[in-house]
Amino acid sequence: MTIMKKNVGNADTVIRVVIGIVILGIGFVTESLWGLIGIIPIASGVVSWCPIYWYFKASTCDPGLEREN
Repeated sequence: MTIMKKNVGNADTVIRVVIGIVILGIGFVTESLWGLIGIIPIASGVVSWCPIYWYFKASTCDPGLEREN
């Protein structure tokens, strides 16, 4: 049974993780809980799956390199 197929490519994964870390860092520096929103791009980058991409049937990964998570 396939629950999630990879739909986030390698470059997209790196960008998501870096942006998430930056958001977390800004939240930490400003002492704001809004920084916790950075967890979302980090999580989608780590698992290489994005629910928004899934809904719109989009993918940024190479077609030959798809794998199940």
